[in-house]
Amino acid sequence: MRRLLVGFCLVIGVCAAARADIVDIDNAQLAKLAASGVPVIDIRTRPEWEETGIVPGSHLLTFFDERGQADPAAWLKQAKAIAKPADPLIVICRSGNRTKALSQFLTQQAGYAKVYNVKNGIRDWAKEGRPMAPAAPVLAACRAARTC
Repeated sequence: MRRLLVGFCLVIGVCAAARADIVDIDNAQLAKLAASGVPVIDIRTRPEWEETGIVPGSHLLTFFDERGQADPAAWLKQAKAIAKPADPLIVICRSGNRTKALSQFLTQQAGYAKVYNVKNGIRDWAKEGRPMAPAAPVLAACRAARTC
């Protein structure tokens, strides 16, 4: 029985990995998915958030710091409080390059089934005149909660 259970878990794990999906999205898709409740995680740094603002409703969670360093385990612990691996998730950065790498990490190593990567990042969002929110209130809230 124990062997059967272990075998079943291995099959389920392989099946879950096979269903992992990274979808590059544009701004119209970002707006639609965010409006439907899919969480948006902005992985940029604090100075970037302050400079441009953020997509309204975004969760601020830096992945790569100003030196390009990352702590994937610590980041993932915080990200899982925002969206569980079975839930869809949107990631955004300045141009889509950092989130492309992060999307692969989330699907291939962290078990996320569906990750939406904003392919042209916040730069394109702002260029199109899409709604932006100031980062300061969100930063204050997430600092108080120790979630950013």
